[in-house]
Amino acid sequence: MSLFPERHPVRDFFVLDVLDVAPRSDMASMAHPLFSLSTKPETRILRYENDGVIVEIHPSSKGLATIFDKDVLIYCVSKLMHRRNQGEAIGPYVRITTHDLLVSTNRNTGGIVYERLEHALDRLAGTRIKTNIETGDEKSTQNFGLIDSYDYNRKGSGFAERLRYLDIKLSDWLFRAIEAAEVLPISRDYFRLRRPLDRRVYEVGRKHCGAQDKWRISMDKLQRRTGSKQERKHFAAHMRSIVQSNHLPDYALTLEQDQDHVVFWRRGEGAGVTRASPGVAAPVAKEANAVAATPAAPPERPILVSSRAIERLYETAPGWDKYALEHTYMDWAKDKELARNEDARFLAWVGSYTKGKASP
Repeated sequence: MSLFPERHPVRDFFVLDVLDVAPRSDMASMAHPLFSLSTKPETRILRYENDGVIVEIHPSSKGLATIFDKDVLIYCVSKLMHRRNQGEAIGPYVRITTHDLLVSTNRNTGGIVYERLEHALDRLAGTRIKTNIETGDEKSTQNFGLIDSYDYNRKGSGFAERLRYLDIKLSDWLFRAIEAAEVLPISRDYFRLRRPLDRRVYEVGRKHCGAQDKWRISMDKLQRRTGSKQERKHFAAHMRSIVQSNHLPDYALTLEQDQDHVVFWRRGEGAGVTRASPGVAAPVAKEANAVAATPAAPPERPILVSSRAIERLYETAPGWDKYALEHTYMDWAKDKELARNEDARFLAWVGSYTKGKASP
């Protein structure tokens, strides 16, 4: 399984907050690999260099901060940007409700989860990053932690212990990015991505493809930007699995005929949807690196249903797995005539397909 289940399909929050807007991530950590992709404690020093950007990441005694630990920062960035957009004064300190953090990042909310959160905070505070990445239009080589400090305040003891609040002080480096609005909204379904590398591939695509219809990158360069330490053949196999399953939010991926270039296709209205099966390795005949000996074929993209339409399934098909419905729809639609409005046909199909059926 490439996706975690939707753990909180019905959100019951008492205070209107960032949960009604898209989560946001800072552009610097989306463009460059600052987080470990390992699911086990990693204590080696990581070094990354690309296009003049140099990053050294030094672990704490509990290991490097992981891509899953980054969820805490995404929540903090989202909360501060929401306040900033409302015209409120903001600073590097963020007070959060742990339950809301866990729900909004699609985590479980019981027992040991709170202890694991504390370990994540230790890794975020302890991991040191030395880099020349600019934030807020400032150029310098800096050494910093991802968060400066935290206060995990509780009351009571034993089984009666209850969390009161969690205060986090972000690093000046990250706070400058927030002040300069160097952030991007990301899909809520980012938090459902189970594999660390899938999260990094999505981040790279979101940062560099953005609202373009498509974005093309070589396999080797994509591997460097994700920070993957896999052998090249294993990384390529992972990319083929993403192409085949087509489970990333916001973007569908294809491989060119040479198998050495990946194309990100934006899901969304006005993206110029044409017909192709999910997972098709789409040749792009006009590109310089296309295989010359192969007869030219017209460019094609996967069927693309927008993230907005998929989000509407919370209302039109509550309890159903959104991506399972999308995949079933694409299998149905691949041999049909092209739709003028793919989203409208998708939602109509979902209504017919789920009518009178209990959710799995």
